[in-house]
Amino acid sequence: MSNQFADILDQYLGDDNFIDNLSQQIGGAEREQTRAAANGIVAAMSSAMSKTAATEHGASGLLGMLDANGDGSILDDVMNMVSGGGGQAGGQTGLMQNGAGIVNALLGGKQGGIIDMISKMSGLSGDKTGNLMSMLAPIILSALSKSGKQQGGGGFDIGSILNLIQGTQKKTSGNPAVDMIGQFLDKDGDGDFTDDLLGGIGGGLLGGLFGGKK
Repeated sequence: MSNQFADILDQYLGDDNFIDNLSQQIGGAEREQTRAAANGIVAAMSSAMSKTAATEHGASGLLGMLDANGDGSILDDVMNMVSGGGGQAGGQTGLMQNGAGIVNALLGGKQGGIIDMISKMSGLSGDKTGNLMSMLAPIILSALSKSGKQQGGGGFDIGSILNLIQGTQKKTSGNPAVDMIGQFLDKDGDGDFTDDLLGGIGGGLLGGLFGGKK
């Protein structure tokens, strides 16, 4: 069965015009750097949502975030919003403000480490990677919201949501960089992301993975 969540994300990340618009709005970047960073962001967000949903408290919070993003109608105007148009919810400014809140809720204290990792992986600077993450977060959540409601007949079911997320993760499994993101989000290896929010970023891990390269 087709995974609509994965299909929507593939549609956007494979669209050169969409990637070029993102590149322009974050201050200018090479297309493939932006695409690589965007793929890393999708992997990080998907991993964080999957780990969050693994606990009853986390699943409740994730369902609340999805419900707050409505039916995914943001996707109907996303190109205009990314391009700096008025659009919905305050246009690009509203998109990024909403995105910053989503990123903080899902990644917590590991946000900086994930941005640093994706920056090194893609070659995109850290500030541009952070801005890109804020722009993409509402789009990722809206895609999941739209797919989840359609699959659930108008409502959300955490099992269906997890299947959609894990279907996206399977497409990138075996990619060493993506696997590293997942390991970093759960660096004590217990499968519980929420307790790791209290831990440090672990710069030694980053240095070991990338050899200090920029």
